[in-house]
Amino acid sequence: MSETHSHDDWPYPHPKQPDIEDGPLTDYMAMTEAVAELLIDKEVFSADDMRRTLEDIDSKSPAEGARMVARAWLDPDFKARMLEDVNAAAEEMSIDAGTIPILAVENTKDVHNVIVCTLCSCYPRYLLGLPPDWYKSRAYRSRLVREPRAVLAEFGTEIPDAVEVRVHDSTAELRYMILPMRPKGTGDMDEDALAGLVTRDCMIGVTVIDRD
Repeated sequence: MSETHSHDDWPYPHPKQPDIEDGPLTDYMAMTEAVAELLIDKEVFSADDMRRTLEDIDSKSPAEGARMVARAWLDPDFKARMLEDVNAAAEEMSIDAGTIPILAVENTKDVHNVIVCTLCSCYPRYLLGLPPDWYKSRAYRSRLVREPRAVLAEFGTEIPDAVEVRVHDSTAELRYMILPMRPKGTGDMDEDALAGLVTRDCMIGVTVIDRD
C-alpha cells in the first residue's frame, strides 16, 4: 500500500495512489469547464483573467502558512486571533488567504489533528500551496477517517495511544490548517528561523516537527 518517494518538504513513505486528475473527465469536471466557458462568454471575466488567477494560485507555497505558524508560536495574541479567524490574521501579515474561510486547529500534547477532504480535494492553497497528489487520492480520503493512526504511521508518524487523533473534513465552504506544536529547544529562534522548521505536511497534520 505504500511507496517511498521524496518531495521538497519531508522524505517519508506516502500512500501509493494515482493522481486523480490523470483519470477520465468526470461529470463534475465537465460541468466546471462548461460553467467557466459560459462565464467567459458572458464577459463576467476574460480567459486571461482566469489564467492569471490560476497562475497566482499555482504560485503559492507553504511558506505563507509557515510564516503564520511561526508568528503564532511567538505571539500569543496573534495565535488567539489566528485560531479565531485565519483569514483576518493572514491579512494582518499582508498574506492573501483567499475568500474561503479557513479554520486553524491546534495540536497539543493531548490532541493530534489532521485534515482531509473526503469529497474531493478542498485545501487552503493560498497558505499551503498546491495539494500533494496523495491528498487527492481515494486511498487517503477514504482511509483517514476510518483508520487515521494506520495512515499516519505510513507517513512515519506514530501517535501515542494516550493522544487523541481528530480528523477534520474540509469542504467547499470551510478549509482547515493545522497549528503544530512548537518544537522543544527553539526558545532562541526568531520568526524566520522558526518558519523554516514548518513544513506543508505538518500543517496538514500527517507529520510532526522533530528536531532530534
